[in-house]
Amino acid sequence: MRLVCNIAVKLVKSRRAHGSAAARARAGEMCKELKTKVLHLLPPTSDHQEGQTDGAEILSCTVKALKEGHVVGVPTDTIYGLACLAQNSEAVGKTYDIKGRNGHKPLAICVGEICDIYKYCKVKVKEALLGDLLPGPVTLVFERSEVLNTDLNPFTSLVGVRIPDHVFMRRLCQMCAEPLALTSANISSHTSTVAVHEFQELWPKLAVVVDGGPIGDHSRLGSTVVDLSVLGKYRIIRPGCALSSTIDVLEHKYGLLEDSGKNDLV
Repeated sequence: MRLVCNIAVKLVKSRRAHGSAAARARAGEMCKELKTKVLHLLPPTSDHQEGQTDGAEILSCTVKALKEGHVVGVPTDTIYGLACLAQNSEAVGKTYDIKGRNGHKPLAICVGEICDIYKYCKVKVKEALLGDLLPGPVTLVFERSEVLNTDLNPFTSLVGVRIPDHVFMRRLCQMCAEPLALTSANISSHTSTVAVHEFQELWPKLAVVVDGGPIGDHSRLGSTVVDLSVLGKYRIIRPGCALSSTIDVLEHKYGLLEDSGKNDLV
């Protein structure tokens, strides 16, 4: 909590070197008209500096937007994402509309703690395995529980779950006290984004955009997605950015076997 409360936030200034001045001006006018809040998440500091706002403000603002049924842009440990409350069917629909995403492509959920996974998923692996992979750049796919919104991915009995290795995102989930539906912050089929200006065309459709700065891993691969819904087996759905380390844990530490069977999330 102390780490989170040391995160500072301020409105993005025009001096921030993201894109051209003209593009920033146009985006700023659109956001102003539609009341989009673009907030700058500063790195954790040991001392509160003059002119900075307490980090709780950015969390409070984002939680409020989510609770009101809006979609927000957020940083993760891999790429930037769009998030909404997974239990809010209208908000889930908005997310698909904003991305132009095929309605038969699933959204993952994001939670703050490993214990939360058991509420929304039917877990068939050891808890220690979850602890070895999460938080981190991995999405684990399990059979969904009856508690999860039936309007979220109604075409499949499975759901992917993430705990990003990102202090802000974990705290955001904890404060919402329910899962977030999470997908990449881009137009569907376009390149993943690692800086907020790269999805600037989506800003006017979002209630809040949290600028966490450039994301360190520029591979743009996103998380490694692995299906663990079959006891004793694993299936890689998307290689992502952590493939080798994930397979090493699954095979060498826990003895899981690769399953080449069809997965209904593909």
